[in-house]
Amino acid sequence: MKATTLVNGDRYRAMITNFCIPELNNHDVQELWFQEDGATCHTARATIDLLKDTFGDRLISRFGPVNWPPRSCELTPLDYFLWCYVKSLVYADKPQTLDHLEDNIRRVIADIWPQMLEKVIENWTSRLDYIRASRGSHMPEIIFKM
Repeated sequence: MKATTLVNGDRYRAMITNFCIPELNNHDVQELWFQEDGATCHTARATIDLLKDTFGDRLISRFGPVNWPPRSCELTPLDYFLWCYVKSLVYADKPQTLDHLEDNIRRVIADIWPQMLEKVIENWTSRLDYIRASRGSHMPEIIFKM
């Protein structure tokens, strides 16, 4: 795996098809929602079609059945917490192969404690309360307490 490898639409769809969906097939996902940001590879028509085939109306994405508002990272736990947390642990040992990277992702996700997710949800609720009270203005500082 090269550090210069970029994610494009074809690579992203291959990752979903070859990694994400097979992993999800091991779980009951009838109530699972899939959410992603507005990156071009995430919002390409072929990607949205693939995700709609898999998740139906349970897709939160730009151009998806449930449109996620742009610049909403202050309200998205995936953006303000999960990706940074997972990425810091997944790349800690500098994986050199795709198998190593996938193993790290599986391990890190499996090791997330329910208590940590409860704190993230509490924080998310605080963020929503702040946005409601301020009538939609941006947060003056990052609100995150663990």
